Amino acid sequence: MKQLTKSFAAMLFLLIGFSVTFAQADPNKMNNHKNPSHQNPQMAQDTTKIKMDNPKNPIVREGVIDLVSIDKNKDGKVFQDMMCWNVISDEAGDCPLCDMKLKEVTIEKAKTNLLKNNFKVKQ
Repeated sequence: MKQLTKSFAAMLFLLIGFSVTFAQADPNKMNNHKNPSHQNPQMAQDTTKIKMDNPKNPIVREGVIDLVSIDKNKDGKVFQDMMCWNVISDEAGDCPLCDMKLKEVTIEKAKTNLLKNNFKVKQ
């Protein structure tokens, strides 16, 4: 029992140490797609401008997402951002939130991506 307690204490110590180290990490060295200013200040400025100019961009989906209705040409595919999962269009383009190029995926793959990332999808 003492050995188990010591092992648990050691694991807890390591976990706390890792958490403190992570919390003190330099945010400028972290890969954060929502704040790209550490990579390119101009890009961050442009992203902020996009967000302000288009607060209700129609390809930024909210609530229960109906993938079938997004697929206007009925080819079974949509374009989805691989970081901002709820940015979905039936046409190629760029994400208005992070400026990444949208990737063409099947409706089933888009649904899987959304569900894995805690978004609601119309069944």
